[in-house]
Amino acid sequence: MPEGVTLVVVTKTKPITAIMEAYNAGHRIFGENKIQEMTEKMEKLPKDVQWHMIGHVQRNKVKYMAAYVTLIHGVDTLKLLQEIDRQAKNYQRKINCLLQVHIAEEETKFGMDHRELFELVASGKLDKLTNTNVIGLMGMATYTENKEQIRREFKHLKQLFDTMKTRIPGISVLSMGMSADYSIAIEEGSTMVRIGSAIFGARN
Repeated sequence: MPEGVTLVVVTKTKPITAIMEAYNAGHRIFGENKIQEMTEKMEKLPKDVQWHMIGHVQRNKVKYMAAYVTLIHGVDTLKLLQEIDRQAKNYQRKINCLLQVHIAEEETKFGMDHRELFELVASGKLDKLTNTNVIGLMGMATYTENKEQIRREFKHLKQLFDTMKTRIPGISVLSMGMSADYSIAIEEGSTMVRIGSAIFGARN
């Protein structure tokens, strides 16, 4: 990975043996999309692993990861942020979060549109959260062969990120790019990529 880009190794559906191979190769940041699976793996793997929740999060499940999760990538509502804050308080810790922005043309992707993002930041409600840190933005491009479209969507997110830097003190993470499109994402300014199949091979 280029300097300044963090690699999140996506371990979802992978057995402990395969994850330990990645660990022994020097990787320490692992991403899962299901809280239950992440918790089971967390209990079996070395304690210096940082766990990133990269999937869609249901509010009622936050409590199961609040004690250990390092970064939650897909925070797409104020209510979810408030629940993370509440659960983090129970463990007397701060949980880092990324606000997920909808940049793809597909309807299925989660995330705020840019209007909702600006409204949330302008509302001052982020300042009231004591146990969460919003440290950046995350977005997923459309699943398409059209590289120009992917580049356009990543460019759009980078522009939003640059604007948000002037409004949210301390944001530094722009999480965009997965196995199929991470090289374009890095060219467009990503500071964090999530890669699974390019490391472990295609999932069954």
